[in-house]
Amino acid sequence: MQPASSGVTVRGRLDSIDWAILKELQADGSITNVELARRVGLSAPPCLRRVRALESAGIIKAYRAILDPKNLGFEIVCFAMVQLDVQGKKELKEFEQKVKDWSMVRECWTLSGDIDFILKCVAPNLASFQGLVSELTSLPNVRNVRTALTLDLIKDEPLVPIEEVEPEKA
Repeated sequence: MQPASSGVTVRGRLDSIDWAILKELQADGSITNVELARRVGLSAPPCLRRVRALESAGIIKAYRAILDPKNLGFEIVCFAMVQLDVQGKKELKEFEQKVKDWSMVRECWTLSGDIDFILKCVAPNLASFQGLVSELTSLPNVRNVRTALTLDLIKDEPLVPIEEVEPEKA
């Protein structure tokens, strides 16, 4: 691997320090650069250069605070599985744009198989969620909507299982 001055070259060719940085930031995006550097065994300036390079490469997409929906009045977390009548490019784009307009829809994934989309939704109450479901089912290209209300959160981990990755040796 030919390291760039930042330590990051190509996605998938990260060294063990890059992976350590990613693991720490994924666990706590508000960590200070000084503390991050200490945890990964670097001084602060090269650590910050590596973080900036990971950001520039698009590996670090964003930083967010994880909020507690119930403490903010969103009692309902649910999933809606949507099947369309027609899955042409135009119809998919129209549905995707509509979903982007609904603030209660927090995530939307396209799926293979019988279900075209799965939507993760939050709502202050059941009536609000039922209103969203009514809007969904009234869309012209929607064939079927199945919903599932969540009961309890068992596991909530960041998307990338860094523990499973074998970093290249520096």
